[in-house]
Amino acid sequence: QERSGRLRGWYELVMGNRDDLARIITAENGKPLKEAQGEILYSASFLEWFAEEARRIYGDVIPAPAKDRRILVLKQPVGVAAIITPWNFPSAMITRKVGAALAAGCTVVVKPAEDTPLSALALGELANQAGIPAGVYNVVPCSREQTQAVGEVLCTDPLVAKVSFTGSTATGKILLKHTAGTVKRVSMELGGLAPFIVFDSADVDRAVAGALASKYRNSGQTCVCANRFLVQKGIHDKFVEKFAKAIERELHVGSGFDSKTTQGPLINEKAVEKVERHINDAVSQGAFVVTGGKRHSLGKNFFEPTLLSNVTTKMLCTQEETFGPLAPVIKFETEEEAIAIANAANVGLAGYFYSQDPAQIWRVAEQLEVGMVGVNEGIISSVESPFGGVKQSGLGREGSKYGIDEYLEIKYVCFGGL
Repeated sequence: QERSGRLRGWYELVMGNRDDLARIITAENGKPLKEAQGEILYSASFLEWFAEEARRIYGDVIPAPAKDRRILVLKQPVGVAAIITPWNFPSAMITRKVGAALAAGCTVVVKPAEDTPLSALALGELANQAGIPAGVYNVVPCSREQTQAVGEVLCTDPLVAKVSFTGSTATGKILLKHTAGTVKRVSMELGGLAPFIVFDSADVDRAVAGALASKYRNSGQTCVCANRFLVQKGIHDKFVEKFAKAIERELHVGSGFDSKTTQGPLINEKAVEKVERHINDAVSQGAFVVTGGKRHSLGKNFFEPTLLSNVTTKMLCTQEETFGPLAPVIKFETEEEAIAIANAANVGLAGYFYSQDPAQIWRVAEQLEVGMVGVNEGIISSVESPFGGVKQSGLGREGSKYGIDEYLEIKYVCFGGL
């Protein structure tokens, strides 16, 4: 009850300071202010949710095989949790993990991304004001040069019982190797290569709206952004035409503090270079630039929202996560072909598809090898839903009623001699 009350107090302080917290996010990573405000609401919702879940850590009583015994199951906090978070959601990725950890009774050490330490520190100040005891929520910011060393310490120190990480698959594999030496509990939310499938039966206008929301949120810099657009032959040309018009009409590149902006800068030069490399590779193999395709005149980290057609599965943009404002469209003929293309990746975080055929919806939803499926929806994240992937997209789930289990150990107690 005490943990629940303090998490509730933290939630109220975050809500009360949401405008300032949003401006910190926009200043740190360039995210449009409207999106940053949405992130703060999302962040606060995890504190509210886990304040409630803290009172629902239920054990169990199991019928015993002998009359003189009783079998009890207890759930106890795993211990100190190391929380390693990314720059693209510098507030929400902290509260989604820390809210669950504190609700379970763990203490945490947060290592925020080197690009966005201020959001973590601001949340820490509000945690202090909410009465969360000193030493329970700890933040360890570090420079880019020291981030690998700090990450290794958190993963190898025997005092740390649990590591939770959100980031690239490549980095996640390194951290898993570090945690193996002390056999720590881990949860990993890693990279994706989300397919976005549009079948002939789809409502094209709704599919275009979903594609725009899924692909260009945070300028394409989210792990659940659609990365490969698979459009069936019968409606391919119509979809591409409407998608291009929607991009040109509704997306506006600019400063995150400008109210008209929907597309802020990419996080750094390296991110821009990756988008350029994917476009150049695709065009060299026969893809067409429908709209966009180059850096924006505003500055070196700004890039035009881009749509490519005539894309094939041999191109880099369909094999690697772009993490930028690039939408490559592949034409397919049959449902079986689309499923095969979608499942060919070694990762499986999110997947999306649009169809108005009920039988097809059931078939495809069950066959897609991803942890989360959006059916006729382009935005699927919510505090009530389990967030996580399959294959090389990670381990465990965050949010929902399942998220707190990542920070709990199950203890079996046998009472004998009764």
